[in-house]
Amino acid sequence: MERLWLKSYPEGIKHEIDVDEYQSVADVFNQAVDKFSELPAFCNMGTTLSYADMGRLTTQLAAYLQSIPGMQKGDRVAVMMPNLLQNPVAIFAILKAGFTVVNTNPLYTARELRHQLKDSGTKVIIVVDNFCDTLEAVIDDTDIEQVITTQLGDMLKFPKSLIVNLVVKYVKKMVPKYSIPGCITFNKALSIGASKQFTVPQLGHEDIAFLQYTGGTTGLAKGAMLTNKNMVANMQQASEWISDLIEERKEIIITALPLYHIFSLTANCLVFMKEGALNYLITNPRDMAGFVKELSAVKFSVMTGVNTLYNGLLNTDGFKDIDFSSLKLSLGGGMAVQKAVAEHWRRVTASPLLEAYGLTETSPAVCMNPMNLIEFNGTIGLPIPSTEVSIRTEDGEFLPQGESGELCVRGPQVMKGYWNKPEETAFVLDEKGWLKTGDIAIMDEKGFFKIVDRKKDMILVSGFNVFPNEIESVIAACPGVQEVGVIGVEDEKSGEAVKAVIVRNDDSLTEKDIIDHCRKELTSYKVPRQIEFRKELPKSNVGKILRRELRES
Repeated sequence: MERLWLKSYPEGIKHEIDVDEYQSVADVFNQAVDKFSELPAFCNMGTTLSYADMGRLTTQLAAYLQSIPGMQKGDRVAVMMPNLLQNPVAIFAILKAGFTVVNTNPLYTARELRHQLKDSGTKVIIVVDNFCDTLEAVIDDTDIEQVITTQLGDMLKFPKSLIVNLVVKYVKKMVPKYSIPGCITFNKALSIGASKQFTVPQLGHEDIAFLQYTGGTTGLAKGAMLTNKNMVANMQQASEWISDLIEERKEIIITALPLYHIFSLTANCLVFMKEGALNYLITNPRDMAGFVKELSAVKFSVMTGVNTLYNGLLNTDGFKDIDFSSLKLSLGGGMAVQKAVAEHWRRVTASPLLEAYGLTETSPAVCMNPMNLIEFNGTIGLPIPSTEVSIRTEDGEFLPQGESGELCVRGPQVMKGYWNKPEETAFVLDEKGWLKTGDIAIMDEKGFFKIVDRKKDMILVSGFNVFPNEIESVIAACPGVQEVGVIGVEDEKSGEAVKAVIVRNDDSLTEKDIIDHCRKELTSYKVPRQIEFRKELPKSNVGKILRRELRES
C-alpha cells in the first residue's frame, strides 16, 4: 500500500524516528532527571515534586523493591491507585529496578482484580488503602508476597497530608476496614530503601516494561506486553509529531485521565517528561466543579482527554471563565471526538481539539491529526513517523485507497504479544509484524484515515474498552437469567453505553436485580445502563447469539 500520508506531513516532521536513541523507559527517565533536575516535574493537590525529587524518591523505592527476598529482574509489580504523586514515583521506581509494571484499575471488583493479579503472576502490589478491602478478598489466590499501602495524602506537604488522610478515613469514611498481614506503608518503604544499596540493572529494548491489560474476546482481560522499545518508540513518535508546538522546559500539561490508562501513561507521562514539562495530576476528574477550580489556578498549555471529559468541562459552570491564553494543544483519544464537542471547545478556548487514534497494543499512538489543523475534519489523522497502516480484506489482501476494510498497523510501537496467550497473539499479530486492529477504516486521497465501523463487538465507554463476553458471563450467572446478549448503544455522556438484552426464566427478575448483581462483579463503567427483557434472542444456525441483529433492532 502506497504511503500517501507522507505527502501530507507538516513541513519539518521526520518520516522516521531513531529507536536506538534510548535503551529503556528508565533511560528516558534518568536523562530527564539529570537534565531538568531543578524544574518541577509533578504537581498534585498543591504539592510539587521536582525532577531531582523524582530521581531521589524512585531510587529509594527501587532499592527497597530490589531488597525484597526472591525478587528478580522482570518480576511483576502492580500499581493500584488514582493520579497521586505516589503513582509516577511507583511506576518509575519499578522500571528503574528492572521490574515490570502491571497497571491496575483501582475500581476493579474482586473478580477482575483476582484475574489480573493471577494472570500476570504479580509478586508485589502498591495500593491505596481505600481499595485494600478488595485486595484482601483475593490475595490468598495470588502470588503476591509483599503489599505496600499508601494513603491519599501521604506525599502532600505537612499539615495538608495529615488533614487529607484524617478527612478521607474518618470524616468521609472512604477507607473500608481490611486486614492484610505483613503489609508495609509507602513511606516506610522509602525510608528503608534510603539505607539500601540500589543496583542499576541491565535493561534493553526487548525487556517488558508494562503489562497493560485490555479486554479479551474470551471475556477475560489479557496483558499486552509492551517492551521498552515499544514505549520509547511511541514516545519518540509522538514527540516528533508535536515538536513544532512544544517548547522544552516551558509546558504545563493537565493529566486528568488516570495513569493506568495507556493514553495518559505515554502521552502525558513520557512524552512531556522528555521535554522537562510540569505534569499536573488530577486525582478526581469526575468532580467537574473541583476540576474546573483546579484548572482556574494554573496556566496550562496542554491537555489530553477523552471526548466525554471535554464535553463535561464545557458544560460545567465556570469553565468558560478560565484564562486559556497559554493553551496550545488539546488532544482527544481513547474514543472518537465528536464534531459538536470539538467545535464547542474551539469556540470557548480558541484552541482546536485534535483527534488521535491508538490501541493498548500499540503503546498507544497510531495516527494523529497535524498540529496545524484548524478545523475539525472527522478523521483520526495521519500515521505518525515510523508507522505503516494498511487497509485489508477479511483474507488479508491489501485494499487500495478509497476502499474500506480492516485497519492494520506495523511499527516499533506494536506490542510483543499477549502475556502467556500465544493463540490470541497469533490471531491479531502476523509473522510480518502486522497487527489487526478490528476497526474498519478508509483512507482518503491525502492519506488521512477515518474509522467507519468496528469489526469487533467491543463497546467503548468513555475511552475504556468493554467486551460483551465479559458482561454476558457475569449476567448469565444471575439467578433467573436464561440467555443474555450485550451490545453498545449511543450515549450522550459516555459515547457508548452497555445494553443487556435478556431472556429470563423467572418472571420476578427485575432490572434492579440485574444492575445490583452487575455492580458486585463489574467496574462501574461496565454495568449496563439499559436492560431489555425479551422472549427470545436472535441466533445463527449454530446457536450463536447475533449481536448485530440486536444492534439493528
